[in-house]
Order: sequence, then C-alpha cells, then structure tokens
Amino acid sequence: MSSKPDPLARRGFLFGSAVVGAGLLTAACTSNTPSETAKSAAPVAAAAGGDNDKPGTKVVIGFSAPAADHGWISAIAKNATATAQQYSDVEFKAVEPTNDINQQISAVESLIQQKVAALVILPNDGEQLNQVARKATDAGIPVINLDRVFPDKLSYRTWIGGDNYGMGVAAGHYIGKKLKDKGVASPVILEIQGIATLPLTQDRSKGFADALKTYGFTVTAQQDAAFTVESGSKVAVNLLQAHKKIDAIWNHDDDQGIGVLAAINEAGRKEFFMVGGAGSANAMRDIKAGTSVLEATVTYSPTMASSAIKLARLIAQGKGMSDLVEQQVPQSITLASETVTKDNADEYLPLGFES
Repeated sequence: MSSKPDPLARRGFLFGSAVVGAGLLTAACTSNTPSETAKSAAPVAAAAGGDNDKPGTKVVIGFSAPAADHGWISAIAKNATATAQQYSDVEFKAVEPTNDINQQISAVESLIQQKVAALVILPNDGEQLNQVARKATDAGIPVINLDRVFPDKLSYRTWIGGDNYGMGVAAGHYIGKKLKDKGVASPVILEIQGIATLPLTQDRSKGFADALKTYGFTVTAQQDAAFTVESGSKVAVNLLQAHKKIDAIWNHDDDQGIGVLAAINEAGRKEFFMVGGAGSANAMRDIKAGTSVLEATVTYSPTMASSAIKLARLIAQGKGMSDLVEQQVPQSITLASETVTKDNADEYLPLGFES
C-alpha cells in the first residue's frame, strides 16, 4: 500500500464544489400589499448538507466496462473498485470486462436478473448497448451511464463523463494561441484521433476545429489510431512521412501517445510541438521533464468512474448530493477538461493514470 495521500480522498466528490447558492431566488411578488410582499419575498432555504459518506442502507451496485486493453480503461476499473471498497454499505458486483458487444450485453443482463440496486455501465458502444440499458431502467434499476452515452435518455438515470468537445477546444486554443503568438502563417497542424466512429471522437475533433478556426487555422490532416500504442506508432510514422514540415500535433489519447512519441523520437523530428489527451501520468512526467515534443495534455480523467460509483450509491439509497439545493442527483454531469503544462504538472500528477 502506498503511503502517498489518496488523490480521490483529497479531492472528495469531484464536483462537490458545484454549490448552487445563486439558485436561492426569492419568489416573485404577486401583490403590492406589504403583507403579501413580505410572504412572497422569503428566501427558499437550502437544507443543511448531510454526511453522505456515513453508512446507510446496504446496496448492491453492478459494474460493467470494456476490457482493460489500455491505461485509461484500466484506471476506470481500478477507480470504480477502490471507491466501492470505501463503503461498508456497498456490495460491488463487477462482471467480466469485455470488448465483445454481445458478451457485454449478456453480462449486463445477468446483473439485471440479480436485481442489483443500481448499475454503472461504461458501454463499448452506447448505441449498441442502449436496449439492454433500457431493459434495466424498465426493470426499476437506475443506470449510471459512464462516459460513452446511450442515445435514449430513458435508458439511464444519470450520465457522467468528460467534456469531449471541451478537450478539443482546450487543445485547439493551446495550439492556436502558441502558433499565433509565434506569427506562424498557414501552419501544418496534424490530428491523431482515437476511434473515428465513436461520437466522443467526433466531438473532440469538432471542438478542435472550432477552436482553431478562431485563430484562422484549420487541421491539415487527421488519422485515427484506435487508442492503442501500436496503432499510434503506425499512424505517426505515416503522418511523419507524408509531412516533411509540421508545426503542431494534437494526439487525442495519451495511451496511444506512447506509440506516437516513440515514432517521433525514432524519426528524430523536433521542429513541432505536441498536445496530448486524457492526462496520463506518463504524459505529465514527460511534460514536466521538457525532454520531448510533448508540451501539454488536456484532461479526460478516469476518476469519473469513482464519481459514478458515488452517484450510484446515492441514487440507490434515495439520497441527493449534499452540496446542492436540489433533492435529487442531477441527470447529467460533465467534467471539465483542463490543460496540463509544465507549470502545473505537479498539481495534476496525483490524478494521472499509468499508460
């Protein structure tokens, strides 16, 4: 066991700071009489926040996610498991992780048959697992949809995930501003995507393009690398060979970024800078060291899995979020994408995952 402080415990509930004090609005006056005005102007007081971490009703939480074939997914499973183990009132039932759609559907169906109190699902593909998620909600089991969203809102109680569009925007602004400040005209900007067919990838690319557009720039070429080290290396080799001069690269995923950087180092190319994606500890260490073309990464933290378990527990126990005025857990929660550079790498390293 590491003696280092638990970054999740330090941060607490990831979005616990989202206090909505501004929502304490007074009721609109319907009369000009003093007595009516006094009555209607009374503020709506927020209930005092309770300690949601105190043991409550015992609940069984089911969990299903893809196979841990890269660091980010591995961190998702580890974070979910570690958080569930913090609660004596939670029984955690994780089914075998798989990248096979039909096997994941069968695994989720087994959890439905066991009548778990809540389900946390990171689907391989939201659209293809939509029906089994709907089957769970129809059976009265609240589904916490993690990351890859189900298209039917009736298929889940709450969605929590990263800001894919925001990742692209953050990367686009970092690259656009730096190139603009350097006075680079018509820069060669390359984009290495993850899985091109996923909506999350398309959102990232759109955010990137939209941000670059504000500087008068566009993406010169893009290619997908499927989130793996091997494909990252192959794609980078192809792009490096096709472009003899490059100004900047945005790589969507720090896991595949290991392969991307290996190809760049092998080619001896140093005339450009690169921005990563997701926020791996490996990437942050490289950024801090300043020994490669990697200058920044934009976060898409797997700590969202820890928050998903916390949300599942609250929903299953009929609780709300004590920092909010509202009685119920929100229907959707989008985490911010933050830019990690050499200046703030130390702050984000405890939350990074190992690729």
